[in-house]
Amino acid sequence: MPRTNANISPAGRPRQSPSGRIRCEFRNLAHAGGNGSTSRILNLARIALESTDSKEYREQPFFRHSQMNKSVIVKHTVRANERDLFDRDRRTVTKLILPFDSRDLKLGGSSVFVGQRGYSDFCSQFFSGSDEAIAADKQLLAHLDDIPSLDPFLVREYVARFGYKPAPCYLKIAPDDVANMVEFANDEISKLVRIAFKNEIVDASVRFASRILSHDLDKELDPLKVSLKLSDHEFSDGIFSWRGFLYFKWRHLQLQQDLITVTKGLTEHRSRGFIDPAQADYMSTTRMRMIDKIFAALTDIGKTLAVYDHAYDALIRREDPTFFRQFLLDGPIMFYELGEGMAVLDHISSFWNYRMSGGRSALHLDPQDFADLLADFDESLSSIVNEDAVWTV
Repeated sequence: MPRTNANISPAGRPRQSPSGRIRCEFRNLAHAGGNGSTSRILNLARIALESTDSKEYREQPFFRHSQMNKSVIVKHTVRANERDLFDRDRRTVTKLILPFDSRDLKLGGSSVFVGQRGYSDFCSQFFSGSDEAIAADKQLLAHLDDIPSLDPFLVREYVARFGYKPAPCYLKIAPDDVANMVEFANDEISKLVRIAFKNEIVDASVRFASRILSHDLDKELDPLKVSLKLSDHEFSDGIFSWRGFLYFKWRHLQLQQDLITVTKGLTEHRSRGFIDPAQADYMSTTRMRMIDKIFAALTDIGKTLAVYDHAYDALIRREDPTFFRQFLLDGPIMFYELGEGMAVLDHISSFWNYRMSGGRSALHLDPQDFADLLADFDESLSSIVNEDAVWTV
C-alpha cells in the first residue's frame, strides 16, 4: 500500500482542505466546460452561452426556471464524509451546481445534492416562481437522479418516458453516432421482433429497424410482453433497460479502444514545472493503480453485458424465454450498476481527450492540474472497482 506522511493522505494524495477541494472541483468543471457535457456532467451553463439566441432553446427549455437552465448537473461519487447527508447508502448521487457566473465557472457557485437532507429547503430559498414550475423542475431533477449516467442518449430517452422533450441543443447526439448505434442494434432488435410476432409479419424487422430510438418500443412489442407474462410496468422498465444495455454494449466496444489511448497517455505523461517529492510519489503510484482500475472496470462491465448475451441467446437460438424474462425483471437494477461504470469510463475518456487536445501545452499539464485530474479519475474509479482486485504498491 502507498506510504503515508504528514503531507500525504491515506490514499496517497496531497491533502486538501474542503475549500481547496471545492476550488479544484470548479476548476475541473471549467475545463469540462470547454467540452460541453460528458456522461458525468450536464453543462447547461455552457449550453446557455452557445444557444441563448436559438428559437428552440427559448421554446423548449430543459428546466422552467431560468437559473436552473444555467446550472451544471454532475453525477458525483459520494465521499465518506458525505454519507450522512442521505437516508440510505448511495455510491453515486446527482449534484446541482448553480454558478455565481455561468460564463466563468472558476468563480464557484452554490450546490446541493438531489435528495439530501435539506434539499427542499435549498430549492425553496433559491428558486422563485410558481409552485407548479418549481415542482416540475424538482421532478425532472428526480428523474435525472434515477438514472446512472448523464449520457445525452440515455437522458433524452429516459425523460421522454415522462413527457419531457427539451430542445435538441441540450442533448446533442452526433448523427454519425446515432447511425452507427442503430446499425449495431438493428440485428438484435430484428431477431427479437421476429420472436415477438412469431414471423407473422414478414417485414416486421424492417419496420422496427430503428425502434431502438423510440420510447414507445415497449408498447409496440406487446405480443412479447404477453408471451413473457409480464405486467405493463415490468415490461416497460425491462425494455428500457434492454435498450440501455444495447447502447452500453455499443459504447463498451468503442471505449475499449479509446481507453487504450488514455492509459498510454497516462503512462507517458510528463508534467511541466517543479514537482515536490510528495506530489511525485502520489502521481507515480496513482497513475499505475488507475490503469489497473480502468482495465478491471472494463472487465467487470464485460461480465455484466455477458448476462444479457446469455439471456438473449437462449431466447433467439433455443426459443427459451426463461432467461430473457428474468433479464427484463432484473434489468433495471443491472442497468443502473452498468450505467455507473460506463459513465465513469466515458467521463475519463472524454475528459482526458479534451485536456490533451489543446496543443503542445496541453500535453504537459502542470503538476497540480495533473494531480487533480488523477484524483478525480481515481476517486471515480474507486466507486465502481473492488480495490482488493487491483494491483497496489
